[in-house]
Amino acid sequence: MDIKSQQERSKNMAAIRSRNTSPELYLRKLLFARGYRYRVNVSNIPGHPDLYLRKYNTAVFVNGCFWHRHEGCRFAYTPKSRVEFWQKKFEANKRRDMQVRAELEERGIRRLVVWECAIRQMKKKPELCGAYLEQVEDFLKGEEMEREI
Repeated sequence: MDIKSQQERSKNMAAIRSRNTSPELYLRKLLFARGYRYRVNVSNIPGHPDLYLRKYNTAVFVNGCFWHRHEGCRFAYTPKSRVEFWQKKFEANKRRDMQVRAELEERGIRRLVVWECAIRQMKKKPELCGAYLEQVEDFLKGEEMEREI
């Protein structure tokens, strides 16, 4: 049983943004400060990536652990109410992510996923920030087609 009414829950869910989220803004600020230039939510790239770095032909997705089911992450829990609804929702998200991944691969666009939990760690422990950004820069300057951080 949910502790909120259906109207309250609907209002909460409607307030969850898909663009300009706090983790996304944080990563954008860090990359810009290091001299990286990008476009935001590019509509002609599959999956409308959060960032697209044309120079590196790389789509960057800042994925929420809950919505995109980050395996082994404590933030990827399943709510206890309406379990069937949530399972269908998560499966649809995972299918869409796989389709986007295939379309990017087909077009030769590199894919970088930065998980919400990594951004949280960067915010919580600034000393880890450099290590995570090094991983991002290594990917951008390397030959790999995809990586998750």
